[in-house]
Amino acid sequence: MELIGPTSQSFISQRTRLHYADWGNHGAPPLILQHGGRDHCRSWDWVAEELRHDWHVICPDLRGHGDSEWTNTGYYPMTAYVYDFAQLVHQLELAPVTIVAHSLGGNVATRYTGLYPENVRKLVSIEGLGPSPAMQEEMAKTPWFDHRKQWIDKKRDSSARTPKRYESFEDALDRMHEANTYLSRTQAEHLTRNGAIRNEDGTWSWKFDPHLHAWPPDDTTLEQVEELWARITCPTLMIYGNDSWASNPEKDGRIKHFGENVSVSAYDRAGHWVHHDRFDDFVEEVKGFIV
Repeated sequence: MELIGPTSQSFISQRTRLHYADWGNHGAPPLILQHGGRDHCRSWDWVAEELRHDWHVICPDLRGHGDSEWTNTGYYPMTAYVYDFAQLVHQLELAPVTIVAHSLGGNVATRYTGLYPENVRKLVSIEGLGPSPAMQEEMAKTPWFDHRKQWIDKKRDSSARTPKRYESFEDALDRMHEANTYLSRTQAEHLTRNGAIRNEDGTWSWKFDPHLHAWPPDDTTLEQVEELWARITCPTLMIYGNDSWASNPEKDGRIKHFGENVSVSAYDRAGHWVHHDRFDDFVEEVKGFIV
């Protein structure tokens, strides 16, 4: 009898147990679906159900997210996420792998693809290039040492806080729906059911580490990231929602850093979560692209 849902698996990276959902079909080509910041692997369930019959679908939880462990330091630099991704591909022997990734996950996957272009067959990145040029320019107005001091303040604030508690599951669901107004109530309930945990006192909290709010100021330079983009050789599809806060690279100029194998698709009536907001159209396009 075929399993309806995925199995929960784990691997070790940087002495940390990281979780992933495995949708089976191990004889099929490997496909990684990577979620974004403060999200979790089960947000891909609807997409995985559509792709599992033709692909071996693997959905990892980033460190500090979902059912992966939190770091003892509460320190989550981009290089750690990229290393974890590299370890997943290496340990599970997935290369050459096809990747569909969202937001922070798209940033991670895009950098990995630039580092190891030979390991990636095709890449779909949903709003995964990080801050727009306009945001980068605004951030540059603040001296680097002030950015570092702001991070220290946020770290102190995070260490003093306990995870936010909601009195009931419905309260957590309302918050999920409020933060993502394009979601249906059914979608929001599924995301909340898999993204929240019940505390001992009966309240509910999100699974992700509160320290994720304190984004580390040290990172690969923008010039180095652009160099990684230029190293990508596989067919790459970037997807954007026209109602999202994210900046379309065809409009802001970042597309110039990519080769000829990169294309951009933009969706009306879609925000940051295009794979939820325009699910049927998204799945149809992705199926045709990754084949």
